[in-house]
Amino acid sequence: MTDGGNTAGNHPTPIETTLPDATAAETVTDEVAVPGRQRRRRWPLWSALVAVVLVTGGVPAALLADRLRNRDVGTPATAASPPENPTTIAARQVAERITAQLDRQAAALLGGDRPGFLAVAEAAVVRADLRRRFTSLQALRVTRWEARANGLPTSAGKAGEWRLAVEFRYCFVLPECETSPLIVDTLWRDGTEPRLLSLGKSKTAPSYGDRSNGQPGNLPWEVSELVSKVGKRTVVATVPAHRHRLPGLLKRAEAAAKVADGYVVSGVAPDRYRIFYAGQKEWKRWYGGDHPQWSAGYAVNVGGGHYEIALAPDSFDYGTGLDDVLRHELAHAASLPEKRDYSDDSTWWLVEGVAELAAVDGQPVDRYEGLDSVRRSVKGDWDGELDSLTPDEDTSDDQVTGSYGIAYLATQYLVDRFGEERLFAFVKAVVHDRRVPAQTSEEIFDESWASLHKKCVAYVRAAVR
Repeated sequence: MTDGGNTAGNHPTPIETTLPDATAAETVTDEVAVPGRQRRRRWPLWSALVAVVLVTGGVPAALLADRLRNRDVGTPATAASPPENPTTIAARQVAERITAQLDRQAAALLGGDRPGFLAVAEAAVVRADLRRRFTSLQALRVTRWEARANGLPTSAGKAGEWRLAVEFRYCFVLPECETSPLIVDTLWRDGTEPRLLSLGKSKTAPSYGDRSNGQPGNLPWEVSELVSKVGKRTVVATVPAHRHRLPGLLKRAEAAAKVADGYVVSGVAPDRYRIFYAGQKEWKRWYGGDHPQWSAGYAVNVGGGHYEIALAPDSFDYGTGLDDVLRHELAHAASLPEKRDYSDDSTWWLVEGVAELAAVDGQPVDRYEGLDSVRRSVKGDWDGELDSLTPDEDTSDDQVTGSYGIAYLATQYLVDRFGEERLFAFVKAVVHDRRVPAQTSEEIFDESWASLHKKCVAYVRAAVR
């Protein structure tokens, strides 16, 4: 099953999406001196005043002019820029030297120069980490790599050592794409050419079910050596021990991508679907490693409009069920919004229902493998509300499959009755634009949501009688 989800046979597939974005980097700008005000021209005003006196009488014009000439109007003071703190000046200079090193390292990575990429590191352990990253990023065909300071460095406590948050932005396969952002903590020893002492990893993801904020957790290329294959619509990667899986996985992923491309709700299809097959160790480390036991895979928002798919170690044991998992997760990548806060309990059924439509790929409803679980849920303690279906980490496999199945059937009713175009308009309004169904149902379906919800539930119940 997948965190974010699919019910591949008896293996529901949920989606843990963090969605991270992507965290906006702070931009530090130099203070700009405020120029003194320009001295105002007074003669036009004086002339106007004289004209008024001449017309209306009163104070003689000559006397008024003399008073105006002798009046001490003063000169506006020029605003002075406050002197910059010496510590801030020093930090800014350190940041400039580190940025120069990062620029050289980026050029080395894009040029395939491993020694140049490693040259920035001082400690052996950091060089080993960079060596692994270089190998993995090259395997993923990195095409853009940018690095910049995220704020100013701060003293690390030892003379000449500085801590700095660094924002990386990257693209894979295609030279032109919207970059995905990543912010990590670094430690440097200053000098003419600063040296990297330690390199952090992306921040750990929040717990399952709460991935709407923050970064997605450890990315595969940060913590694992990877090998990959690239197709027309997908890139598939895994660790060297599972290299033999790649040819078959690429073929199945390319087939799934053709289906997923039909589930784009807004904008265009992903430039490449990114799919990572995890071993046992990787499953516990990638993207935070906090996944329900019932998960067979999940889609994670890594920012820049990109979702990455992780497949569980036993997903190849599902046989043709793996194809369902792939279609389901790739449909998430195609249909979900770029923002991380894509979903909550009230829309889980719709997000997963759409992905399950892709998973079944047009097969008849009576052949859906999760119907028995749906039947047990309907006859059990389900309260008949679509927004109460979201499973927890400790929900049983059967209940999870039932929840995904109910979501699928309710969404199938909408597409059967109204067609894909109107269904996707509903998804756009509810999931992307965060409008509640009660606000959009009559606008899109010409029927109140209260009435339509009852009909969706009735369809679900009828399907498992």
